[in-house]
Amino acid sequence: MKNIKYFLQFICIIFLFGIFKIIGLKFSRFLSGNIMTLFGPMFRSKRIIFSNLSKAFPNLDEKERKKILKKMWFNYGQIFSEYMFIKDFRLNQIGKKNIMIENQNILEEVKKDSKPVIFISGHFNNFELLAMQIEKSGIDLAALYRPLNNKFLNPLMENIRKKYICRKQIKKGISGTKELLINFKRGTSIALMIDQRVSQGIRSNLFGEKALTTTIPAQFIKKFDTKIIPVYIERKDVEGFRITFHQPLEFSKEANIQLITAKLNELLENMIKKNPDQWIWSHNRWK
Repeated sequence: MKNIKYFLQFICIIFLFGIFKIIGLKFSRFLSGNIMTLFGPMFRSKRIIFSNLSKAFPNLDEKERKKILKKMWFNYGQIFSEYMFIKDFRLNQIGKKNIMIENQNILEEVKKDSKPVIFISGHFNNFELLAMQIEKSGIDLAALYRPLNNKFLNPLMENIRKKYICRKQIKKGISGTKELLINFKRGTSIALMIDQRVSQGIRSNLFGEKALTTTIPAQFIKKFDTKIIPVYIERKDVEGFRITFHQPLEFSKEANIQLITAKLNELLENMIKKNPDQWIWSHNRWK
């Protein structure tokens, strides 16, 4: 039964991608955004989303939360439509004039230093553009990702990611962590999303509640004294994005795994607060 559901989802997505290609990016964003605004709240994740938002912003009333979620679903729909045009972003046919980079000099310093670093962020806006911009700048990069549950759709998305976003895609898991380590030792920088719940990690505060959090960045800091560079992407208008590269984080030698992880969660929390409607709230973060 689940395979039938996934197959039907796959057919619908292929159909929509075909429509998007015909009508172009501008109208695709509008159409897909409104489709997700209409049907998104019907998904099973609705309960998780409301629960997450209540934990993060307990002082907001229901009307304010619904306003955030409406914008989130519209943004989610825009991201979905943009996958059809990811090649155009890669080739600068769209992105060159619509993606503004703040602190490009940080990327230049990474290239000059020749030592690998870890870029961290969360699922903000079209997060796929982060790894794309880093790799386009000339930095050897590997991105850690979680395969989709839909076995029909996953090969398509993996192909898009490897071809146009970041060539080195590493699946999450124990073997993936080992592969990350091998690549890092060879001089490859790493892109990590630190906002999802993990099966192995530690419980660290996020919006005042304990959340199971990855310790990969903290472990790399302790073992290799590597630089951690936070990256944030926000949608500034209908067509434009701004990607901000922050200065590398510094930790004392005495800082332990728990302290470093807590600091990274604090950073993530501040990013979410900046544009709460541009973060994907459907992750079961506090399970």
